[in-house]
Amino acid sequence: MIDSILERLTRLHPKVIDLSLDRVSRLLDALGNPQDRLPPVVHVAGTNGKGSTVATLRALAEAAGLRVHVYTSPHLVRFAERIRVNGVLPTDPELLALLEEVEAANGGQPVTFFEITTAAALLAFARAPADLCILETGLGGRLDATNVVARPALTVLTPIAMDHQNFLGGRIESIAAEKAGIMKRGVPCVIAKQGRKVVKVLEARSGELGVPLYKEGEDFFVRTRPDGGLIYRGKSVEWSLPAPNLAGGFQSRNAALALAAVERLSRLNVPPVFPDFPDAALGMGLRSIDWPARLQRLSAGPLVELLPEGWELWLDGGHNPHAAEALAQHTRNWRDKPLAAVFGMLSTKDVDGYMEPLAPRFHALRGIAIPGEDASLSAEDAAGAATRHFCLDARPAADAADAVHQLLRVVPGPARILICGSLYLAGTILSVHR
Repeated sequence: MIDSILERLTRLHPKVIDLSLDRVSRLLDALGNPQDRLPPVVHVAGTNGKGSTVATLRALAEAAGLRVHVYTSPHLVRFAERIRVNGVLPTDPELLALLEEVEAANGGQPVTFFEITTAAALLAFARAPADLCILETGLGGRLDATNVVARPALTVLTPIAMDHQNFLGGRIESIAAEKAGIMKRGVPCVIAKQGRKVVKVLEARSGELGVPLYKEGEDFFVRTRPDGGLIYRGKSVEWSLPAPNLAGGFQSRNAALALAAVERLSRLNVPPVFPDFPDAALGMGLRSIDWPARLQRLSAGPLVELLPEGWELWLDGGHNPHAAEALAQHTRNWRDKPLAAVFGMLSTKDVDGYMEPLAPRFHALRGIAIPGEDASLSAEDAAGAATRHFCLDARPAADAADAVHQLLRVVPGPARILICGSLYLAGTILSVHR
């Protein structure tokens, strides 16, 4: 039943992506404008790290005893993952009733899948009391369906880099301008450390709107202790905390953004007035972050069962050059075992930009097509991209299992195998692994 209605909703507009606020605003008006009845909203945009920052902020807030709504996309296995009401995913009957109600209110008018499902999330959030609502943009910011919230409590911009150029423009300045579109007059904005051109755009936009900027590297800082823990220092606090429960050195920066958001929230006079977050709650929150397919080690499932003792299987859904650079930097610490890859990517992505920093790190790579995705690169093209960037043993494989079997024959073990290149690929893997 859920699959049937989701399929119907995809047919309401001829395009998957058509950036505009007109259609979603019309639909929300028909639903009574639930976006105006939300608890204080933190709106998050950026190119990379959005989901991890949202997951970390959610974990920190819940550890402090707050009730939190969260909207993210895309989902990995079940659509319900996108809509978390007071920390709980809707059941299939609840989700079906919600989507049917929004579908009826739309009356068959043109609306994209993301727009109508965003409206459904906002309606669910408006009906359930909570202390905080965290919204992650889907694409861009200025014309993203989540940007219907007129007055968030706080906005957050994660690192901005080249991605989705066909929708956001071919220059980093145009992409930054689209992301900066979530800024609202007088509403503070926490921003990650950015490139010079991006900073110039963000500062110009903040100046136009009177937005107080809270900048990483100027207003807040994070450093890693020798034991792996974090020292966060802001304008009004200094916290000594455990390492976040997400692998990858880059996660300390995502944690810093979430901690900066917590610091800002606790200083805002927004009903309900947010408490000072105790250090113990912050530490518990960092240790309890749950965000699959972000450099996640898989512990069970059919591919894991293929591995000899001492081998490891990892999964990462990053899919653009900026994410690949962060991943390559982290894997430099993996010198104790050879590293191999199972790689699949959508043809709409910058495959060469992704492969350039990563391919030389792999002892061997097997390219696969992403199951069920018409826009996937072929296995041959995926392998070819790795070959162009100096992976010396890159070949196509029939599927993930075939890829692992091949790698077991050519990589000296014990070794690590990294499945990478796409959140859609990650979702197919997670559907049968954990």
